[in-house]
Amino acid sequence: MNQQNATPTESAVHGRPGAGALLAEQIGEAAGKRGRSRNVKPLARLLPYLAAHKGHALLSALFLVGSTVASLALTATARGAIDTGFENGGAHLNFWFGILGANALVLGLLTALRYFYVTKTGERMIADLRQGLFARILSLDPVFFAHMRTGEVLSRMTTDIQLVDTLLTTSISYALRNFLTLIGATILLFFVSPKLTAFVLLIVPILIVPLFLFGRQVRKLTVQSQDTFAGAVGFAGESVDALETVQAFGRENNARGRFDAAVEMAFGASLKRMRARAVMTAMIITVMFGGVSLVLWLGAQDVVAGNMTPGSLLQFVLLSVFAAGAVGALGESWGDVQKAAGAMERIDELMRAEPAIAAPANPSVLPVPARGEVSMSAVDFAYPGRPDLTALKGFSLTVRPGETVALVGPSGAGKSTVFRLLLRFYDPQSGLVSVDGVDVRKADPVEVRSRYAWVSQEAPLFSGSPLENIRFGREDATLEQARQAASEAQALGFIEALPQGFDTPLGERAKSLSGGQRQRLAIARALVRDAPILLLDEATSALDAENERLVQAALDQAMEARTTLVIAHRLATVLRADRIIVMDAGQVVEEGTHAELVAKGGLYSRLAKLQFQND
Repeated sequence: MNQQNATPTESAVHGRPGAGALLAEQIGEAAGKRGRSRNVKPLARLLPYLAAHKGHALLSALFLVGSTVASLALTATARGAIDTGFENGGAHLNFWFGILGANALVLGLLTALRYFYVTKTGERMIADLRQGLFARILSLDPVFFAHMRTGEVLSRMTTDIQLVDTLLTTSISYALRNFLTLIGATILLFFVSPKLTAFVLLIVPILIVPLFLFGRQVRKLTVQSQDTFAGAVGFAGESVDALETVQAFGRENNARGRFDAAVEMAFGASLKRMRARAVMTAMIITVMFGGVSLVLWLGAQDVVAGNMTPGSLLQFVLLSVFAAGAVGALGESWGDVQKAAGAMERIDELMRAEPAIAAPANPSVLPVPARGEVSMSAVDFAYPGRPDLTALKGFSLTVRPGETVALVGPSGAGKSTVFRLLLRFYDPQSGLVSVDGVDVRKADPVEVRSRYAWVSQEAPLFSGSPLENIRFGREDATLEQARQAASEAQALGFIEALPQGFDTPLGERAKSLSGGQRQRLAIARALVRDAPILLLDEATSALDAENERLVQAALDQAMEARTTLVIAHRLATVLRADRIIVMDAGQVVEEGTHAELVAKGGLYSRLAKLQFQND
């Protein structure tokens, strides 16, 4: 693929050197900056997922209410045990503590059921969300990825979904339980002692003031600390990814110094955050425990005066603890809700994205059996984001069934762009692209692409075994068919030499193989597809002379039964083509056989002279 016609995201998509570190840096950077949103409306996007599992959701709500009632009932049981359990020499003590034990048992059972059904419902919703998001991403086209970095997309699939996962499986249950506890405890407090409850409500605003004063400052300093550390991690990733270069130029001390300085800056920001949080914590604890001591003192005075029983005071204290804990927990949960809302807003952006390349409402059906004819007529095309740089200008080409046509020309001539339009990764701004006489814009892109077997210049592979990579071309291919394709691509020898043969794990992007082995495996993947049209984009560029000769012989055999378009910079690989199309600046400048084009003395003749003289 030429540099001029490469889309902005292709370097990441096709895994050029350093892409792994770049994606890791992008994900880390995005994770460090996951913001909150005060607008929780994006969370409504989760309602259809909840409705799909409403049975479990109702059970979750039932057990949530039951466990909250059981926890509040503990305070009433404890009050009864203190006030009446010691009467008549403790005659009723065993009864009340039996009730207390039964209450605890019911609470434990209901809490376990609440946890199970809430977590199960949340995890099922997240699983559905993940599947729906990935399906949506797979439907998007290169136009979308020209405006959004791959690292950001991966971050939304991982970091953002994890924030929503935390909300659904933990925070929402926690928040609802604490909200119900706060409501129930507040109501009971008024029944137990209206006077003491009024004092408690007076203390609450005093507690909230330091939270508002210092909370915003703590959040600001936390973001500053995260951003500073994210920068340090990003620099460290670059240094490790280029470790050999760092060592070769003797820049270890410089790299260590820059990283140390970044870490110290992050520590300084963290220190400011810790000081602010320490002051906030001191103020809250002082006010809270001072207020609790005052309320307890007032309650003790009422007990001495006979206006309140010891059991009532104990119940009041327990209810106050429940209510105070619920308030603190709700503040923390609200932070999780805001984070999840921000995450869901970013996820929803992907879920609502519509691909520019999509099947029409009533797609035209391609003829069966396939003829293997492709045609482009007066095509003008410029990549999105670069409208002033035309990749193809008035380009026309018809390839008849069974014909082999080679596209040659200098880098940037538009050769790979032709393939991308045929595969309908993009639509031209004007002109017509057709397969077997059908306008590709009127057909289903999936059906259009099923007519092609494509070997790209980069030959990207996947983690897994050689068999899995070959079957990526045709899912139902048998082992024997995979072996046949591997044999035709001259890949059978090295595959069988692997420790587990066709079942050997190859690692990420099949990095355990050499460049030539990966390209031969990609060719096998294309051959097993048995498609009527073969697209070869520098298919033998990573092969040595001997393997190139062998693979070219296999490709020559495969091309006999298929319509074939070949892109090659090395002209020796296209000498036997039925026609050679010479391209320059997105246009056809010459056309003919090798002998005819050499005789013309044009661009092809000059390219041929340069290459064959150098050879």
